[in-house]
Amino acid sequence: MALSAAALAVALPACGKSSTGANAAISGSTLTVYSSLPEQGGTGDRAKAIENGIRIALANRAGKVGKYTIAYKPLDDSLASTGAADQGKGGQNARTAAQDKTTIGYIGEYNSGISTVTIRILNDAGIAQVSPTNTYVGLTSNAPGSEPGEPGRYYPTGKRTYVRVVPKDTVQAAALVTATKQDGCTTVAVFNSKSTDSAGLARDIRLAAPKAGVKIVANDAYEPKAANYRSLMSKVHAACAIQTGEIEQNGVQVMKDFEQANPGAKLYGSDGICLNAVADPKKGLPASLASNYHCSIATPDPKSLGPAGKRFLAAYKARYHQPQPDPYALYGYESMSLLLDAIQRAQASGSLTREKVVDELFATRNRDSALGLYSIDRNGDSTITAYGLYKITGKAVSFDRVIKPNRSLIAG
Repeated sequence: MALSAAALAVALPACGKSSTGANAAISGSTLTVYSSLPEQGGTGDRAKAIENGIRIALANRAGKVGKYTIAYKPLDDSLASTGAADQGKGGQNARTAAQDKTTIGYIGEYNSGISTVTIRILNDAGIAQVSPTNTYVGLTSNAPGSEPGEPGRYYPTGKRTYVRVVPKDTVQAAALVTATKQDGCTTVAVFNSKSTDSAGLARDIRLAAPKAGVKIVANDAYEPKAANYRSLMSKVHAACAIQTGEIEQNGVQVMKDFEQANPGAKLYGSDGICLNAVADPKKGLPASLASNYHCSIATPDPKSLGPAGKRFLAAYKARYHQPQPDPYALYGYESMSLLLDAIQRAQASGSLTREKVVDELFATRNRDSALGLYSIDRNGDSTITAYGLYKITGKAVSFDRVIKPNRSLIAG
């Protein structure tokens, strides 16, 4: 769940000082980039794909930037007992990076709730953090969907050090609402798992829906550890449902029980439940529901990728022998590419410091990337505003269509 309020949110620019020497010149010729991702459980395959994308970006530079050799150290932030990402392990990973004098960057987290812990730790150390997947609004702004005190409480130094390469949840909410509108949904029920990511996205959907003429008839939080949700669903009647919860938080069971109470209903899931595991007829949705399910991932149409994106897919296929990598492999690749380019520009100006790398990240404008053209704004957000809608094909999720929500639906 999101943390309690501490103070009024403020939109801080990239200015201020780190309390632990971000201005100090880095000595030696080796720099380290850490990643922190949930390598176990339902998101384990996706985490590995993101790590593979990171490795390809580094290999493209032969592991070097200028005179520096770049070491990459992947860390796991999930629990073996449940497979779920854990704030304690995430915090431990961030402290490991902060205590390493060679650390120049950190890629993570996968879950926004873990970033509410790690951003603070890395910010205090002045370390540049790039998330390939975080979408929760409150990490970067006080736009609708955030909580009081956000995002200021995550940046103790007063200087922003965190950026993300995916659009935030105000965009994802608008995309999901647009998809239901396009598909003829007259009434929509929304369910969230109470996590930071899930509850925040549900709030954004509630705000976007009326602007699109979509009627929300229920907006319910559910208990992730419940055996089933038949009692809850017996009270909810809608033509469609949007599930913002995570696959490891009983997200599939919620959709099964909703459809049982509303036969033939169309089902939609956010990025937290848009994984191949949901297409497994034994552990995910049964085959009878597969054709009714769509989910959102902030990934461009694979067929419309530019030269950089196509080179990445070719490199991934050759190195890992997978013609269709998990869509987020591309975001792992771009996270490392963005960071390495920032390091390149920072070291070109003389002595290299963590602060210079952070400044260069925030100076990113009109970047022609594997994801397409985008900039990083003053809050650390990507300017991309399109989402991919995915469907189940066989035992995997596959691209269906691009959703480009009207800007009037995007709050904040």
